[in-house]
Amino acid sequence: MKYVIIGVGAAGIMAAKTIRKADKESSLTMISLDAQVHSRCMLHKYLSHERNEKQLSFIPENFFEENQIIWNKAQSVKQLHVKEKQVELLDGTRVEYDKLLIATGANSFIPPVGNLREAKNVFGLRHLSDAQAIDQSAKKAENIVIIGSGLVGLDAAYGLMETGKNVSIVEMADRILPVQLDKTAAKEYQKRFESAGAKFYLGRKAAETKMDENGKITTVILDNGEELKSDLIIVAAGVRSATAGFETEEIIVDRGMKVDEFMQTGAKDVYAAGDVTGLSGIWPNAQKQGETAALNMMGGRVTYTDRFAAKNTINFFGLNSLCVGEIVPKETDVVIAREDASNYKRVIIRDGKVAGVLLQGDISHAGIWQYLIKNQISVAGIKKDIFALNFSDFYGIKENGEYVWNF
Repeated sequence: MKYVIIGVGAAGIMAAKTIRKADKESSLTMISLDAQVHSRCMLHKYLSHERNEKQLSFIPENFFEENQIIWNKAQSVKQLHVKEKQVELLDGTRVEYDKLLIATGANSFIPPVGNLREAKNVFGLRHLSDAQAIDQSAKKAENIVIIGSGLVGLDAAYGLMETGKNVSIVEMADRILPVQLDKTAAKEYQKRFESAGAKFYLGRKAAETKMDENGKITTVILDNGEELKSDLIIVAAGVRSATAGFETEEIIVDRGMKVDEFMQTGAKDVYAAGDVTGLSGIWPNAQKQGETAALNMMGGRVTYTDRFAAKNTINFFGLNSLCVGEIVPKETDVVIAREDASNYKRVIIRDGKVAGVLLQGDISHAGIWQYLIKNQISVAGIKKDIFALNFSDFYGIKENGEYVWNF
């Protein structure tokens, strides 16, 4: 059997591990645009110079050799030939497969605003190559503009501020981290970033740019006419699935590569996992998808059922936050919030069930919330303090003394 995996991120590496654990004889080839395995969650550590390239890796140094994996690194796919069962690389090389996994992840989306797409000093932050380019550009940059205040944007800001740069962050929403936090929780992080020197422009959009004769943007103009000086721009305004080279009649792409419950695409013996599917941007989910795909590539019939992806943990300046499920309540929801000097908690209850929870400060013992939200368990009959819930509240005892779940 010839297994080919494209991508060496969370999904691809987990798939390779899964195949090698069960099948030590078959051919296994991995192809990646990346020249080095790295965790994209740690790229800001590279920008802050807390870690080097090797320290971003999440696999042993001799992983490919020990697992007898052929690694074609720094290679991009030109075209997939599903009838011939071949992957054609940009250099003309063709790699044959019996089973193929596409785990190419996603790329930063650069909006068509001003000169953002063609300027030499504009970058996304999705790959190690992005971080390396930003690091090189930052050496001569003093004023850095970041478009987008989600986790990627703030990670970039946090890392660059550690090196003493002036950072301005533009966000179209009225608060930072708008997908993860409400106004109260977001304000706490904003205070800390501002105390460290960051400037925020909330409720604003980048509308135009000024570019010099060297092809670099010198000024970002906001939609209210305000001008921000810029030596370096990082765009953290979303991602698009990395599907280039896989355009075939059989493979459907719509905000991600479509897969069935077995992680198989519309093309025979071609599977997909991770961010390229658009199913989830969470690391554990990508790993589970890679594992599921690998098991099915080896002849299994394992379904991927864990499509719950609404979970984020955040830590900036020593302040922890956890958000699970819905963040924005509906008019008919019941919202219960509690705040003291060190902690903020908010629960959204919808139709007697917990739809979302936000914890800031002490996030210990939070496992119960994900379980309740993911499994849509009713809390309507529970009389105790909602914030004091634990797993024991959902146990009952049979006449014989045996514990049983009351779901």
